[in-house]
Amino acid sequence: MKTSAALTRRTLLKGGLAVGAGLTIGVPLGGRVPRGLAQSSGVFAPNQWLRIDRDGMVTIVNSVPEMGQGSLTTTPMIIADELDTELGNVKVEQAPANVPLYKNPVTGTQSYGGSRGVRDHIAMWRKAAAAAREMLKQAAANEWGVPVEGVETEPDTVIHRPSGRRLRYGQLVDKAQQLPVPQNPRLKTPDQFRYIGKTVRRRDTPDKITGRAKYGMDVQLPGMLVASIERCPVRGGKVKSFDATAARAVRGVKHVVQVSSGVAVVADGFWPALQGRRALKVEWDEGPLAQVSTPLIDAEYERLSKQPGQVARNDGDAPAVLGAGGRVHEAVYQVPYLEHACMEPMNATAQVTAESCVVWVPTQNPGATQATAARLTGLPPDKVTVHTTLLGGGFGRRGEVDFVVDAVEVARAVKTPVKVMWTREDDLTNGFYRPATYNVFRAALDANGTPSAWLTRIVGPGILIQKGRGKAGTVDPTALAAMRDLPYEVPNLRIEWIHKDFGIPVGFWRSVGSSQNGFIVESFIDELAHLAGRDPFEYRRALLGRSPRHKAILELVAARANWGGPLPAGQGRGIAVVFSYGSYAASVAEVSVAADGTVRVHRVVCGIDAGLAVNPEQVRAQMEGGAVYALTAALYGQITFDKGRVQQTNFHAYPLLRIDEMPKVEVHILDSGEAPGGLGEPGVPTVAPAVCNAIFAATRKRIRRLPIDKEQLRRA
Repeated sequence: MKTSAALTRRTLLKGGLAVGAGLTIGVPLGGRVPRGLAQSSGVFAPNQWLRIDRDGMVTIVNSVPEMGQGSLTTTPMIIADELDTELGNVKVEQAPANVPLYKNPVTGTQSYGGSRGVRDHIAMWRKAAAAAREMLKQAAANEWGVPVEGVETEPDTVIHRPSGRRLRYGQLVDKAQQLPVPQNPRLKTPDQFRYIGKTVRRRDTPDKITGRAKYGMDVQLPGMLVASIERCPVRGGKVKSFDATAARAVRGVKHVVQVSSGVAVVADGFWPALQGRRALKVEWDEGPLAQVSTPLIDAEYERLSKQPGQVARNDGDAPAVLGAGGRVHEAVYQVPYLEHACMEPMNATAQVTAESCVVWVPTQNPGATQATAARLTGLPPDKVTVHTTLLGGGFGRRGEVDFVVDAVEVARAVKTPVKVMWTREDDLTNGFYRPATYNVFRAALDANGTPSAWLTRIVGPGILIQKGRGKAGTVDPTALAAMRDLPYEVPNLRIEWIHKDFGIPVGFWRSVGSSQNGFIVESFIDELAHLAGRDPFEYRRALLGRSPRHKAILELVAARANWGGPLPAGQGRGIAVVFSYGSYAASVAEVSVAADGTVRVHRVVCGIDAGLAVNPEQVRAQMEGGAVYALTAALYGQITFDKGRVQQTNFHAYPLLRIDEMPKVEVHILDSGEAPGGLGEPGVPTVAPAVCNAIFAATRKRIRRLPIDKEQLRRA
């Protein structure tokens, strides 16, 4: 199924002539532009994605929130190329929440995760811009009384070479606006691109480094109050009673109200709100999670792992081969719960009246924000306006709407615009965590050391099932990502999953299941290579005969990292390759381990085959960011529980990689000419296994549990 989709897109990109119907869902090119979308005279708006004014300025309505991935730059590049306009003439507006108009053409929702910005929208954006270009050409041809086939475009201009006549786009907007929108406009071929495939500097960088950029935390409204919410220390706990006397006595505190997540203290600033919150006296019903601690989770996972699970993939007869004896290797891998740890803590601002609701929020999910606010207020969705601000980190966390609920409930209660601000402690202790899992591997090796049978049994929760988006009793695909589609050729392969959910909220952490499964698969295959007495790169390469793109990116990073070449004394080198979110990525890490067990990562060489690379510099930035994120998790990341309470309350206990710990990261891009794949997520899954395999190469100590434990590596 994936192959079929990829081939279809590849054909479209290489041919550049048509866009399949499946990629253009929701693009009303054939109808009128919806009311309210600049139908006024002097504005050419052929569809909801772009407008051209009489002065020639092009406005793109960008439906993808900017969370650091560069959508404010790549979207204009794509549309400028297809429309044939100068990039400097293009400005960007953030789309409002409006699911029918601005939904993702693949997912059908107005929510963004899974590295879906470019790969899900590029065909649609190109078609929208190409339709506009065709209409401008037709308008000029009509004006000159010549066949449209005789006109062409240069940037921002339609020209008729035989007569030398020229008209700027801005001069044609009134006439073009009267024309029907072509349904199958001719797309440019890649050799005609002026921006796609070239490095373009990010537009948002100057504002971000000078502080002019506006995030959710920066929202200010006349008469606005600020709220901080006291929550139960155990997730899911409820308020039994509270005494707000002392809180109300704090200067600046205006209101104390109970909301669904706890007790909100509303003040004329964040500091008095926080002081009032600290003065609250709340009695909690802590709920069932108060009985849950990390040792209990680990013990239960281990017990369940001894039972058969649901079968997610079954090639041949792995149990029979493993049961026949011979050379069998077994290993157990564990990964912890992880928090997203966005630099900008969760926040949202809301204003609720009887007639309307307006929300300002750094969200990955404008559609659900609108639906949630409508549900809470009883207003129809079209009475709810959502302003999506810049996001100070998303990583999947801002696809949730709990902080939107906070703002709407508090604003509705106090009848005043309110900004609800979370503290760092609120963030870390009230997350939607990457699931902790327990993973058993068994493999049989033949006389050549090649795996003749492989069984993996994963124990853990399912994100989709917990959120009600997956059916209980089925296999949750998020738990099996980068595992069920194991690329290595193994004749007898069995993947099982045991669903165990303690009720701890779980969510979509950057690269989701691929993050933990990339680590466990690529570490275990390294173990098999060692047992076979084979080079880890060559061992993988030999097993990737059926996956040429895995093989190609693996070979690329091995070559660029000088695999097999000399290293400084004490250093080791490790390798890994993982497919995720439409892209093939590989990494080589070079590390050393100090006598006290401290791991130093000196160099990471990354390779990515994400198909068409729209902005190569942004590809490199995404891979470098993925390396930072992955190294943080591998070296430090874990959320643990004691009687339901998260034990990591701030960065002192949940550290992030510091600048002096950052290795040299080299990124190499393999432009395969295929359809664009994801970028934000695929940079993560290969880094932890490459580092841990490098540790083994340096020390002969195998890391089977994250984060990396210094004590395990300490020399006697």
